[in-house]
Amino acid sequence: MLTVALTGGLATGKSTVGRMFAELGCFLVEADLLGHRALAGPARDPTVALFGEGICAPDGSIDRRALGAVVFQDPAKLSQLNAIVHPVVEEFRRQRFLEIFDIDPHAIVLYEAAIHIETGLYKQFARLILVTCDEQTQLQRAMARSHWTREEAQARIDRQMPLATKRKFADYVIDTSVSLDDARRQAEEIYNELRALVD
Repeated sequence: MLTVALTGGLATGKSTVGRMFAELGCFLVEADLLGHRALAGPARDPTVALFGEGICAPDGSIDRRALGAVVFQDPAKLSQLNAIVHPVVEEFRRQRFLEIFDIDPHAIVLYEAAIHIETGLYKQFARLILVTCDEQTQLQRAMARSHWTREEAQARIDRQMPLATKRKFADYVIDTSVSLDDARRQAEEIYNELRALVD
């Protein structure tokens, strides 16, 4: 089984690229979905205990937007949240990888996560794919997707590790600036190279 880290900056198209690889026959595991599952499950009670009932929706579930508002501006609180959620997510990921290995020992498994490089998690994977695009495209997509002002989108992009820095860590780079068809062509080329490593 070949494990591949998939990452990219905000609004660069990494989820879209992840789906392209899934269509080509890879297994796709998304850290964000595991994070949702963690906050709805084992990480819910310790998170509420730490940040208070104010982060809860009327039904008692965690309101991710409310939680984000609490931790986004405060690195210390974000670290506290990560200390609760990340171990649960890692255990979910480990279980899912074992399930995939049982299904297909020759599988290519992509693990999509926004902060592979920042956390050093990418070192646990055989290859790292970076999804990137030009700065103007990234800004426009972020504004359109989340209904942010230019300033809000730029502030969030500026908080991330620059894409140029991330490139230094990547085994493969997919640029989504041009078109979906062009991105798909790049994904197919990389898929064929990865497939050759497993077959």
